[in-house]
Amino acid sequence: MAIPRSSGIQLHLTSLPGGRLGSEAHAFVDWLQAAGQSWWQTLPLGPPDEYRSPYKSASAFAAWSGFLAEPDAPVSADEEAGFRARHGFWVTDWEAFAGDGAVADQVRFEREWSALRAYAAERGVRMIGDVPIYVAPDGADHRAHPELFREGVVSGAPPDAYSDKGQFWANPVYDWPALQRRGYRWWTERFRRTFDLFDLARIDHFRGFVSYWAVPEDAPDASYGRWARGPGRAVFDAAAKELRPDAEAAPGDAGPAATSGDRAAGGRPSPLPLIAEDLGVITPAVERLRDGLGLPGMVVLQFAFDPDDPHGPHRPENHREDQVLYTGTHDNDTLRGWWESIPDARRAETEAAIDAAGVREDEPWWSLIALAQSSRASLCMLQVQDLLGLDGAFRMNVPGEQGGSWGYALEPGQLTAEHAARLKALTVGAGR
Repeated sequence: MAIPRSSGIQLHLTSLPGGRLGSEAHAFVDWLQAAGQSWWQTLPLGPPDEYRSPYKSASAFAAWSGFLAEPDAPVSADEEAGFRARHGFWVTDWEAFAGDGAVADQVRFEREWSALRAYAAERGVRMIGDVPIYVAPDGADHRAHPELFREGVVSGAPPDAYSDKGQFWANPVYDWPALQRRGYRWWTERFRRTFDLFDLARIDHFRGFVSYWAVPEDAPDASYGRWARGPGRAVFDAAAKELRPDAEAAPGDAGPAATSGDRAAGGRPSPLPLIAEDLGVITPAVERLRDGLGLPGMVVLQFAFDPDDPHGPHRPENHREDQVLYTGTHDNDTLRGWWESIPDARRAETEAAIDAAGVREDEPWWSLIALAQSSRASLCMLQVQDLLGLDGAFRMNVPGEQGGSWGYALEPGQLTAEHAARLKALTVGAGR
């Protein structure tokens, strides 16, 4: 899908007052409409792990019953049978993992989520989801389909400037040849579930579809890993063939000379409504896969203005229309926390960019929001914490730390009509 020039807000359901669907979720949609916002992005909707992280959920398909506003609402036998018929690929596996009542909870979630999406659509607000590339160790998917995962190695990231030992994630990694022999059915069904729930979705760790870091499961740290080949575009083509059979296929890999500018000028958007999370050290092969599939990539404002990287892709002058700009992701600090922690040289470059764009506001974080809105990127996504001027104590996640994250929540009435009016003025002024 081609994303029109627009703007939206990141806020997980657990960050709503009360952390559930129902009235507070509907009230947030009302606020988004008043603020001139077109998108609401959540984190993954599966059951969180013991540290409250939704990125190591026990299921890649099931939604968390903790989101339910009415967890005791009756579910008829016909409703449950209908849900089983529509979601037969995964719901029996989830029931075997989660126990009695698991299917009824999924029916309740479908009821409440569908009501929220319909309410949002009536007000011009669409939903963006998040697809973690990996599943949780010993979760429902790992138990039900062990043949789809490699033995003896787990996921991670190689050593880099931030960690000389890399990152030891410990998720199961896919046996891509095994998935290929099965026509990538598991991934097709995962995309089917995603598009049942969302209008658009960010696919995490996109570079892992080109090559991924596989670490021996008994290694002391991730530096003992090595690169292994991913499936490339085959998994996306298999999903598009079944889920979007009437859509015009995206152009193939045009080779090293192809660029995003070439695609924007003459190519076609992907038939799959996805955003490629292409952050980090991205190789030309990853760029060719992203562009060949017609997927928008990501840029992050907090990664701009590095004096040691004067030509970096995150700098506003290098943004492209076929991108999604985030002021910060769920793994970043708040804008205020970032602003108060950066060195003077980076702050000076940031100030210069704000003045060059003519978007200075009274508070630095609102100036950065205005700068983000002025970007050439088609879609601009903001964090709620930044609209409120909250410092780093209110960030959603600190990567690599277990415990202490994923707990941020709005207080009732904290987002006001004044916040909405101020954001709408910037959004409209930026042509979003």
